[in-house]
Amino acid sequence: MDIKSLLEEIVRKNASDLHVKVGTSPTVRIDGILEPLDAEPPTYDEVDAACAEILTPRQKEIFDETNEVDFAFGVPGLARFRANFYKQRGTVAMVFRLIPFDPPQFDELNLPDTIRELALRPRGLVLVTGTVGSGKSTTLAAMVRVINETLCKNVITVEDPIEFLHRDCNSIISQREVGSDTETFAAALKHILRQDPDVILIGEIRDQTTMSIALTAANTGHLVFSTLHTVDAAQAVNRTISFFPPHQHQEIRFLLSNCLQAIVSQRLVPRADTEGRVPAIEVMIATETIKEYLVDAARTELIKSTIEESTTEYGMQSFDQSLLSWYNKGVITLEEALRHASSPTALQIKAKGIQTGSDVSWTPLVSE
Repeated sequence: MDIKSLLEEIVRKNASDLHVKVGTSPTVRIDGILEPLDAEPPTYDEVDAACAEILTPRQKEIFDETNEVDFAFGVPGLARFRANFYKQRGTVAMVFRLIPFDPPQFDELNLPDTIRELALRPRGLVLVTGTVGSGKSTTLAAMVRVINETLCKNVITVEDPIEFLHRDCNSIISQREVGSDTETFAAALKHILRQDPDVILIGEIRDQTTMSIALTAANTGHLVFSTLHTVDAAQAVNRTISFFPPHQHQEIRFLLSNCLQAIVSQRLVPRADTEGRVPAIEVMIATETIKEYLVDAARTELIKSTIEESTTEYGMQSFDQSLLSWYNKGVITLEEALRHASSPTALQIKAKGIQTGSDVSWTPLVSE
C-alpha cells in the first residue's frame, strides 16, 4: 500500500476524507458520500508500516499507550491533512481529512454576510456549532482570515490539532497545538490572558474549565471564537449551561447574556445545480430580547421563533429559512431541504408558497 498515492487520490478527487483499515479497500468521502477506491484492501503489515511511516516518535508513544491519536501533518507540494489513528478489532485503522494549505476566502464559502460582520466585532463570544464534518473549522478559519486581512490584532489559537495554517498579514497570529505546544486546552488557556490577545480561538470547548475560561475572556474585553457539537443555537445554549453544576446555572446564564455575540450553526447540504455542498446556516444574534431569554430558563425555548422573526432587522435566520432560500434559488432540491430541515412539514408548506398571517418573517424568502 502506497499511502502517499492514496493521499494524492483525496486531492485529485476533491474528497474530504480517506478511510483506511485492514481487509477493506481504501474509501474516500465525496460530498458526504463514501466511495471505495479501485485499490487492493491493505494487509495488517501494510497498514502497520504506513502507521510507522507517518507517526512521529511522540505520536507513536501516545498511540501505543491509548490506542488512538489525533494529529495533523503536511505533504510538501500536496496538502495538509488532519488524521486520527485508532484500533478496531485489534488492528490499526486510519482516517485522513484534507485541509488546504491556505485558509479559505470568506466569499468562497457561501456564508451569510452577517458572519463576516461577527468576525470584526471588538469583543464577546461567538460559537460555531454543528455535527462532525459540518464545516465548523472551515468557517472559523475564514473568519480569522477576515481579521488577518482587515485588522491589526494579536490572535492566539489553541487547536487539537492545528488545521489551517495562518500567515501574519495585518495581524499577528500565534497557533498552539495541544500535545506539542501545550499539554491541554486548560493549560494553554490558563495563561492566555497574559499573552496580550485581542482575539482567542479555542478549537473546541469540551469541559467546564475550558468553557469557564472562554466566558471569562469574553467578559473581559476579548473576542473569543470556539465550537460546540450541537445541532442548533438553542441546544448550544443548553449545552453551555450544562457544563456547570445546577447551583451555578443562573450565574452562567448572566455571564452568557453579558458576553455572547452570536451562535452560528451549520449543516452541509448536497447541491442540485452542480457538484459539492452548500451550508445551511442558522444565525442567532444576541439582541436584547435574546439576552432576556438566555437569563430566563423558562423563556429560552422562545429563541427559535425569535430567530425566524428577526431576519430583516438583525440578519438572523433559522435553518429552515436558509434551506428555503437555497431551494428557491435552485441550488438544492426540495427533498434535500426537507431532509435537513428542523421542521420538515412547516418547510414544505412554505415551499408551496402558503403562509399564514404569523409568517411575515418568511415573506422575503418565499417570494424570491
